[in-house]
Amino acid sequence: MGGVAIDNDDSGIKAPDGGWGWAVLFGGFVITGFSYAFPKAVSVFFKELIREFGVGYSDTAWISSILLAMLYGSGPICSILVNRFGCRPVMMVGGLFASLGMILASFATSIIHIYICTGVITGLGLALNFQPSLIMLNRYFSEKRPLANGLAAAGSPVALCCLSPLGQVLQYNYGWRGGFLILGGLLLNCCACGALMRPLTGPKKREVDAPDKEAKPKPKPKLLDFTVFKDRGFVIYTVAAAIMVLGLFVPPVFVVSYAKELGNEDTKSALLLTILGFVDIFARPTCGVIAGLKWVRPRCVYLFSFAMIFNGITDIVGSFSKDYPALVGFCIFFGISYGMVGALQFEVLMTIVGTKKFSSAIGLVLLVEAFAVLVGPPGAGRLLDYTKNYQFVFLLAGCEVVVSAVVICIGNMLFIKKKPQEPDPPAKMEMAITEAEMEELNKAPPQEPDSKGDGETGNAQAVEPGIQESPKPDNKVKESESACVDSAELEVSKKLTEANGVIVEPESSL
Repeated sequence: MGGVAIDNDDSGIKAPDGGWGWAVLFGGFVITGFSYAFPKAVSVFFKELIREFGVGYSDTAWISSILLAMLYGSGPICSILVNRFGCRPVMMVGGLFASLGMILASFATSIIHIYICTGVITGLGLALNFQPSLIMLNRYFSEKRPLANGLAAAGSPVALCCLSPLGQVLQYNYGWRGGFLILGGLLLNCCACGALMRPLTGPKKREVDAPDKEAKPKPKPKLLDFTVFKDRGFVIYTVAAAIMVLGLFVPPVFVVSYAKELGNEDTKSALLLTILGFVDIFARPTCGVIAGLKWVRPRCVYLFSFAMIFNGITDIVGSFSKDYPALVGFCIFFGISYGMVGALQFEVLMTIVGTKKFSSAIGLVLLVEAFAVLVGPPGAGRLLDYTKNYQFVFLLAGCEVVVSAVVICIGNMLFIKKKPQEPDPPAKMEMAITEAEMEELNKAPPQEPDSKGDGETGNAQAVEPGIQESPKPDNKVKESESACVDSAELEVSKKLTEANGVIVEPESSL
């Protein structure tokens, strides 16, 4: 290979918005599906693990919790590795870790081994794939980035609809050990997705033969850029995201139990998650298309806050559901709002911090969200144990999401100043000439007409007023050359002057 290609973004390469970017998008689609759906798919094997190791349901639930904690909490480690080695090698190593963890877990003899292998090793491997895939998506797409984020985010509900039935089939035919082994082989596809993350390279620059000009060494990129905290927009987003995560994942965890509490059958209750996921599949790309509209994209922060308010109000209204049709309606609207949030959350972060600092920003945001993920669902479970009422759980989750929407919306309006739109390059050049300079040019002394030359010479000298006339040499040959300026050439110089907005000397334009 000849070395690692560091795909940092300091070279100013323009995002292609297509081409190989679609392959990168496909890889991000698969990685997002594995990262978000795998912790839920593993729960299919919990009953066999309880029977095998003689533990309780709360003990097996720690497997998914550790997976999610590693996915979010190892964000800064991923940022450091990406800034040091690049996205492609980090993702391929992460794919090996994810697969190795599940393969080792298939030989486990205690629940602690499952915690270490599936929770820590596989969780770290998925984290090393998820974050770099978002970074590469940000580098390959600019104009079409909202659509790309929506399509990549749709991998989560698609994978959930596929992995959960697959896990049940594997458990029925091969047991939990065989299922873990096969899922470990399936996770090797993360290495193939990592191989798709080709670094962007610019055109080769020609070497200039200049012995006096020495090539300046490029500054080393920061492994973890903490200067993002100086950005008010980033701080507001981080606070709002942490509050949002406290309640965002609570309804999908408790909606099935809520349906069973109302007296519905197990299969009928489990169908609610299928409805939610099916709606989510179409909501994410659709929201990406809407966010990419010209009049919506500059205001995507407010669209994101609207999605969170929509999600929170859905939770609050859904808490009053008393029968199955009401829960179906809740899952439909929750799937729409949940898909909107999933499609916009990283698009908004990319918009706030930009491509250069995104690798560090997403790692720090995920680290903050990791604490909220560990507190949110367990806290809701404690509330349920204390009140014995699902209504309070959904009310709390909805209020937390609504508060996060208010924080990001009000914070953006009060503390974020809109940057003035930069004028076009021709307008910049016209504005470069100040009024004072124009007055000096207008006050320039008039040129004396040349007795030997025709009127064209005077016009040629008038192109640059303010420059004193040089003394006329006695040589008649030079006088005749200066007098015989072609009018066509002068017309070209005038066009150049008018097109660029800069006054050009006639000698340099001829």
